Amino acid sequence: IIFTGATLSTEDNFDYIKWQLEMEQSDTLLIGPPFDYQSSTMLYISRDMPEPGRHGYQKAVSRALIDLCRVTNGRTMVLFTSHSALRTSYAAIQELLGEDDILVLGQGIDGPPKKVLDNFKNNPGTVLLGASSLWEGVDVVGPALSVLVIARLPFPVPTDPIATARSELFDDAFIQYTLPQAILKFKQGFGRLIRSKTDRGVLVILDPRVNTKYYGNAFLDSLPPCVIKSGPLRDMPAEVISWLSR
Repeated sequence: IIFTGATLSTEDNFDYIKWQLEMEQSDTLLIGPPFDYQSSTMLYISRDMPEPGRHGYQKAVSRALIDLCRVTNGRTMVLFTSHSALRTSYAAIQELLGEDDILVLGQGIDGPPKKVLDNFKNNPGTVLLGASSLWEGVDVVGPALSVLVIARLPFPVPTDPIATARSELFDDAFIQYTLPQAILKFKQGFGRLIRSKTDRGVLVILDPRVNTKYYGNAFLDSLPPCVIKSGPLRDMPAEVISWLSR
């Protein structure tokens, strides 16, 4: 049996998936990425964002999206970990970006995933806000998707019954289960950005924990090598448009 996939490893090893499949003795081979991310992809991490759940976080997300999407004229997909956060951001940015003729589409607001994705592909200057199902299986080649924003690191919901039950199987549930699950989801989201050898793009992370928490490097180390910049939100739009204009 041969298992293949782009998101089977975490931190350059297969320990987690081998444990899940009860195949600890299986052979593994990690092959490098098919694209030159070092020259095509920039990762921008906000240094002064409040942490998710803290005062001012949602307001900062909305402000960041407005400033970013204005300079890029849309061409952006924003991934959320909850429909509630998606709807809140949609309400905050839709009218303001509309004044600049930038269309904002929300999964579950303007239609199901396939409908909003088709509209996003066919309408230049569009921002697509997506939740769970758009973290994977999305294939948008070319400049229509030039910027990918991950609003929050995709940790499993701790109160989810399945996550709770599986966590009980581990001595250290966060390190052995919760973190690997989030990293795999994170890699799936990142994979939406570069879909061909001619694509160029930016990943923006609006969750400062990737910089401030001890586990932050586990997310970054699971991505292919790319240019990483960290700075204040006010510098983000200029850095993004500078990279895309090269």
